Amino acid sequence: MSDDSSRPEPFTARTDPAALEDLRSRLRATRWPDAPEDAGWSLGTDLGYLRELVAYWADGFDWPAREAELARLPRFRVRLGGLGIHFVHARAVAPAAPVLPLVLGHGWPDSFWRYTKVIGLLTDPGAHGGDPADAFDVIVPDMPGYGFSDRPARAPLDSVAVAGLWARLMDVLGYERFGAAGGDIGSHVSRYLALDHPGRVVAVHRMDGGLPVFTGDPADLTPEERAWLTDAAAWGAAEGAYAAMHRTRPQTAAVGLNDSPAALAAWIVEKLRAWSDCGGDVERAFTKDEILTNVTLYWLTGTIGSSMRMYAANAALPAAQLARRVEVPSGFSLFPGDLVRPPRAWLERTTNLVRLTEPPRGGHFAPFEEPELYAEELRAFFRPYRAAVD
Repeated sequence: MSDDSSRPEPFTARTDPAALEDLRSRLRATRWPDAPEDAGWSLGTDLGYLRELVAYWADGFDWPAREAELARLPRFRVRLGGLGIHFVHARAVAPAAPVLPLVLGHGWPDSFWRYTKVIGLLTDPGAHGGDPADAFDVIVPDMPGYGFSDRPARAPLDSVAVAGLWARLMDVLGYERFGAAGGDIGSHVSRYLALDHPGRVVAVHRMDGGLPVFTGDPADLTPEERAWLTDAAAWGAAEGAYAAMHRTRPQTAAVGLNDSPAALAAWIVEKLRAWSDCGGDVERAFTKDEILTNVTLYWLTGTIGSSMRMYAANAALPAAQLARRVEVPSGFSLFPGDLVRPPRAWLERTTNLVRLTEPPRGGHFAPFEEPELYAEELRAFFRPYRAAVD
């Protein structure tokens, strides 16, 4: 593919059977660690559950069937910024009103996988009990270093740079104005799309406000905001070891995670459990097939190291970038099982807040956990902004 082509090309992944046999061999040869009796999930991934998951991955999981399911999505690759970018581009079905293009941003540890359940609900709401007038053209790119997008060979890209790539992608696809939405790192990318391209982003929807960055006088904050800062710091101390590793020594962790599929599964499934609305039972939120589809995407693309390096890039963003206020109309859906959730006062301080909801179910991966709820959140939020794309 030539450098920065303006013509997306259809993309279908086809896994070499030898790669799957190598994966199964590695799984069967796992050198298991010991664990204290009754440790469960208290020290990290539960060893008993991981053994069960790895056994199924080796001898029960049907990756070719999952790959065929993913191949039914309209997937493409295009060259942007010297990198091959993989994305889903699903057009609205029989819309009865102006179609709003919507770019969805994923986070870690996932990829376009995060939105696979919700794409049809957004492109064809009429077929799912919704109003056809709420149809979107849906664009779901894999960030550089994730999924089927290229891994940057030099410095990793931060969220500001990725937002710039997504603005260029929307140019290539012929969309002058569009909506943006996302969660986790995708929330930050959507934020920077709104900050750096306010004339193009009609509105931005996010699932979180990110971990707080505040350099002013704490006395200027409300009691709820000060409590949130305290809670966020406590969460970071108790749960943030993975992020500290990603920010500071991602290459050290990548050696083991890229070599051992059992280690990779442990690193990812612990977060799927901890960050979802599953009550401690990860399979209340995800089936084994769903978990392993996500993990196998990381394994086959070799992107665990490159995905972690983005944390290091974002950690280097200057405080002035982090402190910018979003003036584009902003909405938030704060799901109950997500991480530290910001108070209204903080969202009003940092964004032009026009809508804030708290859905009854769902966690950090709500588009996958509760796709119907998430789709309705997006339909309701973006409904007033559809006329802006005429």
